[in-house]
Amino acid sequence: MTVLIRIGLAALFLDELVVGGWNSIAPESFYRDFPTVDLTPPFSEHYARDFGGATLGIALLLVIAFMRPYAHFVIPAALSFTTFSVPHFLFHATHLEGATAGEAIALTTANAAVALLGPAIILATTVRDRRDRRDLRRSTGISRAHPPV
Repeated sequence: MTVLIRIGLAALFLDELVVGGWNSIAPESFYRDFPTVDLTPPFSEHYARDFGGATLGIALLLVIAFMRPYAHFVIPAALSFTTFSVPHFLFHATHLEGATAGEAIALTTANAAVALLGPAIILATTVRDRRDRRDLRRSTGISRAHPPV
Protein backbone atom coordinates (compact mmCIF):
# COMPACT_ATOMS: atom_id res chain seq x y z
CA MET A 1 0.00 0.00 0.00
CA THR A 2 2.92 2.36 0.73
CA VAL A 3 4.06 2.02 -2.89
CA LEU A 4 0.65 3.22 -4.12
CA ILE A 5 0.70 6.08 -1.62
CA ARG A 6 4.16 7.09 -2.82
CA ILE A 7 3.11 6.93 -6.48
CA GLY A 8 0.14 9.22 -5.73
CA LEU A 9 2.35 11.62 -3.75
CA ALA A 10 4.94 11.65 -6.55
CA ALA A 11 2.27 12.45 -9.16
CA LEU A 12 0.91 15.32 -7.07
CA PHE A 13 4.42 16.57 -6.28
CA LEU A 14 5.44 16.65 -9.94
CA ASP A 15 2.20 18.41 -10.88
CA GLU A 16 2.71 21.06 -8.19
CA LEU A 17 6.42 21.42 -8.96
CA VAL A 18 5.83 22.05 -12.67
CA VAL A 19 2.85 24.38 -12.20
CA GLY A 20 4.36 26.23 -9.23
CA GLY A 21 7.82 26.52 -10.71
CA TRP A 22 6.58 27.67 -14.10
CA ASN A 23 4.22 30.19 -12.51
CA SER A 24 6.95 31.53 -10.20
CA ILE A 25 9.74 31.73 -12.75
CA ALA A 26 7.86 32.69 -15.93
CA PRO A 27 4.33 33.82 -15.05
CA GLU A 28 3.63 35.46 -18.43
CA SER A 29 4.67 32.29 -20.25
CA PHE A 30 2.51 30.18 -17.94
CA TYR A 31 -0.51 32.37 -18.62
CA ARG A 32 0.12 32.42 -22.37
CA ASP A 33 1.22 28.80 -22.92
CA PHE A 34 -0.30 26.50 -20.27
CA PRO A 35 -3.41 24.82 -21.75
CA THR A 36 -6.69 26.64 -20.99
CA VAL A 37 -5.19 29.18 -18.53
CA ASP A 38 -5.98 31.94 -21.01
CA LEU A 39 -9.68 31.12 -20.50
CA THR A 40 -9.48 32.68 -17.02
CA PRO A 41 -9.48 36.37 -16.07
CA PRO A 42 -6.74 38.72 -17.32
CA PHE A 43 -3.10 38.04 -16.48
CA SER A 44 -1.75 39.38 -13.18
CA GLU A 45 1.95 38.87 -12.48
CA HIS A 46 1.39 39.37 -8.75
CA TYR A 47 -1.36 36.74 -8.63
CA ALA A 48 0.64 34.32 -10.79
CA ARG A 49 3.78 34.58 -8.65
CA ASP A 50 1.78 34.24 -5.41
CA PHE A 51 -0.02 31.20 -6.81
CA GLY A 52 3.29 29.75 -7.97
CA GLY A 53 4.87 30.20 -4.54
CA ALA A 54 1.90 28.68 -2.72
CA THR A 55 1.93 25.76 -5.16
CA LEU A 56 5.64 25.21 -4.51
CA GLY A 57 4.86 25.19 -0.78
CA ILE A 58 2.36 22.38 -1.32
CA ALA A 59 4.97 20.59 -3.46
CA LEU A 60 7.42 20.77 -0.54
CA LEU A 61 4.89 19.12 1.80
CA LEU A 62 4.22 16.42 -0.79
CA VAL A 63 7.91 15.58 -1.29
CA ILE A 64 8.46 15.37 2.48
CA ALA A 65 5.52 12.94 2.68
CA PHE A 66 6.94 10.98 -0.26
CA MET A 67 10.33 10.67 1.46
CA ARG A 68 8.76 9.74 4.80
CA PRO A 69 5.33 8.22 4.07
CA TYR A 70 4.16 8.22 7.66
CA ALA A 71 0.59 9.30 8.32
CA HIS A 72 1.72 12.39 10.25
CA PHE A 73 3.38 13.66 7.05
CA VAL A 74 1.13 12.14 4.36
CA ILE A 75 -2.25 13.23 5.72
CA PRO A 76 -1.39 16.94 6.21
CA ALA A 77 0.31 17.04 2.79
CA ALA A 78 -2.65 15.41 1.05
CA LEU A 79 -5.11 17.62 2.98
CA SER A 80 -3.24 20.78 1.96
CA PHE A 81 -3.31 19.66 -1.66
CA THR A 82 -7.02 18.74 -1.42
CA THR A 83 -7.83 22.11 0.15
CA PHE A 84 -6.45 23.69 -3.02
CA SER A 85 -7.53 21.15 -5.65
CA VAL A 86 -11.23 20.73 -4.87
CA PRO A 87 -12.10 24.47 -5.14
CA HIS A 88 -9.80 24.65 -8.19
CA PHE A 89 -11.76 21.84 -9.84
CA LEU A 90 -15.10 23.47 -8.95
CA PHE A 91 -13.97 26.82 -10.38
CA HIS A 92 -12.95 25.31 -13.70
CA ALA A 93 -16.00 23.04 -13.89
CA THR A 94 -18.25 26.10 -13.62
CA HIS A 95 -16.20 28.44 -15.85
CA LEU A 96 -15.89 26.71 -19.21
CA GLU A 97 -17.00 29.65 -21.35
CA GLY A 98 -14.79 29.99 -24.41
CA ALA A 99 -13.45 26.44 -24.14
CA THR A 100 -13.87 24.03 -27.01
CA ALA A 101 -15.67 20.77 -26.22
CA GLY A 102 -12.31 18.98 -26.17
CA GLU A 103 -10.76 21.57 -23.86
CA ALA A 104 -13.77 21.42 -21.53
CA ILE A 105 -13.62 17.62 -21.33
CA ALA A 106 -9.84 17.55 -20.85
CA LEU A 107 -9.86 20.33 -18.25
CA THR A 108 -12.73 18.87 -16.25
CA THR A 109 -11.39 15.31 -16.38
CA ALA A 110 -7.82 16.25 -15.46
CA ASN A 111 -8.87 18.53 -12.61
CA ALA A 112 -11.34 15.95 -11.26
CA ALA A 113 -8.72 13.18 -11.33
CA VAL A 114 -6.16 15.32 -9.53
CA ALA A 115 -8.73 16.57 -6.99
CA LEU A 116 -9.71 12.96 -6.16
CA LEU A 117 -6.12 11.82 -5.73
CA GLY A 118 -5.61 13.75 -2.46
CA PRO A 119 -8.56 12.10 -0.67
CA ALA A 120 -7.56 8.74 -2.18
CA ILE A 121 -4.08 9.09 -0.65
CA ILE A 122 -5.62 9.97 2.73
CA LEU A 123 -7.91 6.94 2.54
CA ALA A 124 -5.08 4.60 1.51
CA THR A 125 -2.89 5.88 4.35
CA THR A 126 -5.68 5.41 6.89
CA VAL A 127 -6.44 1.88 5.66
CA ARG A 128 -2.73 0.96 5.64
CA ASP A 129 -2.14 2.23 9.17
CA ARG A 130 -5.25 0.56 10.60
CA ARG A 131 -4.22 -2.72 8.96
CA ASP A 132 -0.67 -2.37 10.32
CA ARG A 133 -1.92 -1.65 13.86
CA ARG A 134 -4.29 -4.63 13.70
CA ASP A 135 -1.50 -6.90 12.46
CA LEU A 136 0.83 -5.64 15.21
CA ARG A 137 -1.79 -6.35 17.89
CA ARG A 138 -2.32 -9.85 16.51
CA SER A 139 1.37 -10.66 16.30
CA THR A 140 2.16 -9.39 19.80
CA GLY A 141 -1.05 -10.54 21.48
CA ILE A 142 -1.72 -7.00 22.69
CA SER A 143 -5.41 -6.29 23.04
CA ARG A 144 -6.78 -2.79 22.59
CA ALA A 145 -8.96 -3.28 25.69
CA HIS A 146 -6.08 -4.60 27.83
CA PRO A 147 -2.75 -2.92 27.13
CA PRO A 148 0.33 -4.45 28.78
CA VAL A 149 1.11 -3.27 32.31
